[in-house]
Amino acid sequence: MIEGHGDDSYRYDHPIVMNFSSNIYNHADLSGLYAYLHHKMEAIAHYPEPEAYTLESELAAIHHIDQNSVLVTNGATEAIYLIAHAYNGQHAQVLQPTFREYADACVMNGCKVSAIYQLSTQCEKFRIDNGVDLLWICNPNNPTGNLLDKSYLQSLVEANPQVTFIIDQSYEDFVMKPIFSASEALQYDNVMLLHSLTKRYCVPGIRLGYITAAPHLLRHLRTHKMPWSVNALAIEAGHYLLEHGIGGVPPISDYLQEAQRLRDSLIATGAVDVWETSTHFMLAQLRMGKASALKDWLAMQHGILIRDASNFDGLDNRFFRVAAQLPAENDCLVAAINEWMLT
Repeated sequence: MIEGHGDDSYRYDHPIVMNFSSNIYNHADLSGLYAYLHHKMEAIAHYPEPEAYTLESELAAIHHIDQNSVLVTNGATEAIYLIAHAYNGQHAQVLQPTFREYADACVMNGCKVSAIYQLSTQCEKFRIDNGVDLLWICNPNNPTGNLLDKSYLQSLVEANPQVTFIIDQSYEDFVMKPIFSASEALQYDNVMLLHSLTKRYCVPGIRLGYITAAPHLLRHLRTHKMPWSVNALAIEAGHYLLEHGIGGVPPISDYLQEAQRLRDSLIATGAVDVWETSTHFMLAQLRMGKASALKDWLAMQHGILIRDASNFDGLDNRFFRVAAQLPAENDCLVAAINEWMLT
């Protein structure tokens, strides 16, 4: 799904001044990172570490796990394609609707791919279909914002030791409910967690993510990973961000409260239905019209960018996704949709 992601402002001649289209908070203070990287530019004259060993060591210390249980990747997307490549030809099941790259990566690598829209329950003894080798779960899920309960996932994993669970937790820092920690997931030999420093620190232009899993799972992945996939400046950025973090991001409780206010305001327009969400982004469905038409109108008339979600499996052309931003910007989005209804 190279085409159809969020943050596609390059499609418009009109300048985008408010971006709701990617699940990133757009007002983080990155000035400290900019200054740090300015003084690290000499790194581009040398090869980076073949694998980001020093960054893996720092992440392992933060999570209190062994370094062999951490694999740094060029964003969570490299992790997705690396896993699909390492398990090529197997039967992968994807919990839908969700991020398209799971299925795309598996198809590219010769996997049989099937979609499911509901997981097994306790009444069904948490059974996964026979023959399934990999199960992809995004938690919290993109684009719905739904979060599966940690205790439920534990029961699912324990009941299906024959299945390798890939749980993408790229948005784990934007929820307040319990979620797998890296150390908790390491209790299982069949779980890989995906993490995104890109999302955590609001730096989508620096592709930086990592996998945590039992060492034997990562040993298998490392045999398929190309060297130098994480560039020198990304590694330097990772060092800085893990030590210093970023400023300008509201406390998660305040941010999620504002996201719920935006959801309520969108519903109040009468133009959309909005799914419940446990995080800072949400999935909306137009009652009339197409999301692509709304997207183009908002971009051209107001410089507002939303994510047309019609290319997610299981969703039609009425769906779009937005991530909460500043309160004033959220109000502008709602006002613009009210205006669009009158056109």
